[in-house]
Amino acid sequence: MVRTPLTPQERERGERLGQLLRRARGDRSMVEVAAAAGLSAETLRKIETGRAPTPAFFTVAALAGVLGLSMDELAVSCAGAAV
Repeated sequence: MVRTPLTPQERERGERLGQLLRRARGDRSMVEVAAAAGLSAETLRKIETGRAPTPAFFTVAALAGVLGLSMDELAVSCAGAAV
């Protein structure tokens, strides 16, 4: 199966998600937050840097729960100008 390349808008949305998660993580370590969400630190690193611009829904939901973010807040923040 060949994956369709992401559009520039999808990449930008992934970058906005990563920035929001990084800000919400604050002073907490990447390892601590990733473990609490049931992820590897490398997965969290890829999401935060935009190298994984389309993480799975349940991955985002787990991170939102650990970071105290609502899914509505994430959706609005990440949609940006694409709304």
